[in-house]
Amino acid sequence: MSDKLILNRRRLLGLGAASVSTLLLAGCDQFDDLVGQGDNSVRGYLEKANDLTYRVQRLLQGPNALAREYTEADIRQGMRPNGSTDPQGDDYLALKANNFADYKLKITGLVNKELSFSLADLKGMTSRTQITRHDCVEGWSCIAKWTGPQLGPILDQAGIKAEAKYCLYHCYDTMDGGLSGQVPYYETSDLLDAHHPQTILAYGMNGADLPIANGAPIRVRIERALGYKQPKYVHTIELVSGFANVGGGKGGYWEDNGYDWYAGI
Repeated sequence: MSDKLILNRRRLLGLGAASVSTLLLAGCDQFDDLVGQGDNSVRGYLEKANDLTYRVQRLLQGPNALAREYTEADIRQGMRPNGSTDPQGDDYLALKANNFADYKLKITGLVNKELSFSLADLKGMTSRTQITRHDCVEGWSCIAKWTGPQLGPILDQAGIKAEAKYCLYHCYDTMDGGLSGQVPYYETSDLLDAHHPQTILAYGMNGADLPIANGAPIRVRIERALGYKQPKYVHTIELVSGFANVGGGKGGYWEDNGYDWYAGI
């Protein structure tokens, strides 16, 4: 298959995903208002469209289609911080005060052996460096260089059980939960994205340690997805069979608030 055909196919898929995601950005509740309180028919329609987008992209792209990578000459600015930029939880502040020397990344859930890695452990692993474009659902993009070990081999060390289907990423930052107050940020991906060769646990950005504003000490990079699928401040990766009972049951903080779950580009 020619490079031109691959690029055109990725562009078509990206436009399809963006169209659905753009609708969702307005908030499903706004669409529900059009059909009356308590009528979730529009919401259900959009959720079916999201599922179709996911299935079509999986069918056409395959598990290992790569996001475009750039050169250092393409890095024109620093990586724009977005969302949480400085978590204020006691656990995170204690780690920050010690320059993350006591940080541990835990692999838990549906695994044969739960694992824990310090930041030094992660930096001592074989790493991958990639220069990719971060596409935010708000409409801006930014090219940056990311460094860290691939997630897939780390998960394989733990031994993934057959019933596991998703990675649930638990984070130190919190978000507004309305009447519930502040709620921990979380995100999910399927195991195909977790094992994608460009999915890394980034501890470095643009040749330096990952800044706090961009997710230090560890940020997951899932390069074939929109920016909100790149969770920051990750402390635990839990292997799960589903996420219906986590948060609002949609697979992520923003998904619980109406965004597309897959968000592939």
